Formats: sequence, C-alpha cells, structure tokens
Amino acid sequence: MWLGFQPALRVTLCNFSVISGLFPLCYISLATYTGGVVDEEYWPGKKFGLPQDGPRSTPTYLRRVAGLAVDWAIAVGISVLFFDYNGLWTLAIFVVLQMLGGLILAGSPGHLLAGMRIATITGGALGVLPPLIRPLLIALVIPAVMVDEDQRGAHDRLVGTILVRR
Repeated sequence: MWLGFQPALRVTLCNFSVISGLFPLCYISLATYTGGVVDEEYWPGKKFGLPQDGPRSTPTYLRRVAGLAVDWAIAVGISVLFFDYNGLWTLAIFVVLQMLGGLILAGSPGHLLAGMRIATITGGALGVLPPLIRPLLIALVIPAVMVDEDQRGAHDRLVGTILVRR
C-alpha cells in the first residue's frame, strides 16, 4: 500500500493463468516473449490455416504501412478541404473511412489499393461489429502496435479478425 493506494488485483505466477483466461483473444503464450521455439516451420497465419505466400496469406508490414498511409492521406485531404486541417476532424474522417470501407468492401481504400482485406479467423462473413469496433481501436494506436506471432494487432484479436492478402 502506497499513499493509500492498494491494487485491486496483483499479478503473480500463481494467478497469471486465471487473469489471462479472462481475455483469451488477447492472450499470447509466454514462449513468444521468452524466445521459446514452438515450431521452427511456423509462418504468420499458419494456425488459422492460411498459406505462407500468395492470396489469403498475411501481408508484410510494408503493405500494411502503405495501406495506412493511403487512408491517412485521404483523411488529411478531406480535412484540409473542408475542416481547415483540424487534427480531431482528420482522425474522425480516418475512422469513418475505415468503418465504411470495412462494412462495404471488407477493407478500407488503403487496404484495397495495397492488396489486402479484412477476414474473420473463423471464416465466413465479416459481419457488422468488427468493421465498426476495429477502427476505433486503431485510432487509439496502442492496440494496433501490440502484434503477436501472426502479425495480428490487439484490435484484430479483440474482434476476431486478421488482415490477409487479396
């Protein structure tokens, strides 16, 4: 207890599995962070049945950054034209662009130009909630940069999606 503050939950070795069990989509094995080799023939997306190369494989970081740059450039352009380049409006336009693209085309304009799309890890239709929640988490930045061995950010893990090549 420090200055009247007492943590509600302490993370120790004895209760780590209980805590990580509360957020199963976000949990990554300790082998990922400790350098333990699980499978030497592993590639991103293998556990979801995705190929190593070609269509439906996970895109490189260069493709992802290119798609993000296109989306951000579109948002900045609209913001400059209509909102005097206001930062909050730029972010709002970016989020709406991601939402509409995800709902209508399973990917934003930047995703589509970079040859990517959003897919569910279980297969099937993308649905309505993932394209609406995913951009809000991307706008927070932190979830998008917390990637796992499958190159899925926390925003993808929370909504059950993965970015794949078209």
